[in-house]
Amino acid sequence: MASKFMTILALPNAQAHDRFGIIASRKLGGAVVRNRAKRRLRAIFRQVRLERDGKSATPALDLVAIPRRELLTASFDLLTADFQTAMRRLRPTR
Repeated sequence: MASKFMTILALPNAQAHDRFGIIASRKLGGAVVRNRAKRRLRAIFRQVRLERDGKSATPALDLVAIPRRELLTASFDLLTADFQTAMRRLRPTR
């Protein structure tokens, strides 16, 4: 699932919770830039996961996020909304 700020890949897992991984290549920037992008994505994942806990009966997912350069300058609220939209697309309601 591609969005303006990131690409998210997902597969169902047998766990009781979502797992999250990040691929930040050197194309994104130096170590400081890559680490900042990863910190922002982890914070968004934690926030969305806390909002979701106990609300959904859908299976857990293994998620991998690949950040784009636009993620570095976007506001946190915009990134969170983009991530939530991506999660809704990956987890259709029944």
